[in-house]
Amino acid sequence: MGAPLTILGRKGLMVSYLSVTHLTKYLKLKFDKDPYLERVYLTGQVSNFRRRPNHQYFSLKDEGAVIQATIWGGVYRKLGFDLEEGMKINVIGRVQLYEPGGSYSIVIEKAEPDGIGALAIQFEQLKKKLTEEGYFKPEHKQVLPQFVRKIGVITSPSGAVIRDIITTVSRRFQGVEIILFPTKVQGEGASSEIVASIQKANEQAALDILIVGRGGGSIEDLWAFNEESVVRAIFESRLPIISSVGHETDTTLADFVADRRAATPTAAAELATPVTKADVINHLNKQENRAYTAVLNHIRFKQERLRKVTESVIFRQPERLYDAHLQKGDQLLARLQQSMRQLYRQCQHRFNLAQQSLMGQDFLGSVSSYQHRVLQDKRLLKSHMANLYDAKMLKAEKLSEALMLLDTSRIIARGYAMVQQSGHVLESVTQVDQKHPLTIQMRDGQLITEVKDVKQEENI
Repeated sequence: MGAPLTILGRKGLMVSYLSVTHLTKYLKLKFDKDPYLERVYLTGQVSNFRRRPNHQYFSLKDEGAVIQATIWGGVYRKLGFDLEEGMKINVIGRVQLYEPGGSYSIVIEKAEPDGIGALAIQFEQLKKKLTEEGYFKPEHKQVLPQFVRKIGVITSPSGAVIRDIITTVSRRFQGVEIILFPTKVQGEGASSEIVASIQKANEQAALDILIVGRGGGSIEDLWAFNEESVVRAIFESRLPIISSVGHETDTTLADFVADRRAATPTAAAELATPVTKADVINHLNKQENRAYTAVLNHIRFKQERLRKVTESVIFRQPERLYDAHLQKGDQLLARLQQSMRQLYRQCQHRFNLAQQSLMGQDFLGSVSSYQHRVLQDKRLLKSHMANLYDAKMLKAEKLSEALMLLDTSRIIARGYAMVQQSGHVLESVTQVDQKHPLTIQMRDGQLITEVKDVKQEENI
């Protein structure tokens, strides 16, 4: 840092010069101890803002000046809304001097939009986010059932909402069961209780529909129904949900995501029971009248047909109904009898012809003749087989003798010799190889000879 420097001036006066560090420390001390700078109420427009993961650094400006601003991460997360470039805000904080840079800034401890509440800003920002994610699209809305047996209600057990719903449902359709899920609907922890009750109601298979609501109040009172967790729970609900939050002029994000929105608890009960017991009775009475009229008309129609039938000629002269059939039956019987007589005569004639034919036949002579022919054929067959056997035996003997003539041992025995070389029988001098000896097979032995010369006769 260094100590202050003392120098003698022109007139002999001693002058002390401060270092930058000493001056900055002096100014910081003034900033820290000034009661007016400990808690400053400031209004300005957000400038140079870029969202950071933790602490936020930006500027606040107006027409004539600008000041650096800092919001620590924990404070920023509790604001309830997101800062945006150009947004005008009112802040409370303390002014501090940053020594290394020699600059001053305001450390913001609390902030809210100028002219509009932080909750209103948060509402619009969350509504925009959820709209972009598709939570409010009409195609995600469920159709409310026409007839219900059990209605679930998520609200405070002590409020007027549950009493209005019970009164309206009992008046419109007595016998419909109402199941209350007692839930905290405002204040700290209300949103988590609402989510838990929605999830609990969806676990009950007997429920047909769910009403989520509370009475009127300020935006702070109704804020639990603007929490993102509540919106997502309503969106993910298996049961159709009717939202009845606040008065008719109040609007929450729960109203946007619910399958139907009711301005009052009474209207919610009416939506949950679109068809009253009186409507059902009137419908049944109308159906009964229609059925009675239809049956009566049918009976009258049948009676008229019966009257016309009984007055017809058939009923006055019933014999005319079967006269033609009797006549046709007689004709068919006569034709049948005639056909049977004709068939009988034909069969009798064929029988007579067959009998005459059989009487002219000599069966014993025919049998004797056939037996004689069989004996002759048997003798001829034996003779033919004997001749065929002798011919085959003679042919076999001739073939055997021919084979015997071709036997080399018999040929050699008659004075001939067989010449072989390297295991092959030689038929011509052209087959002789002078390099190898010849084997001459004779009747009583073999001769092994060497070839001196080969002479071939041209005329053979």
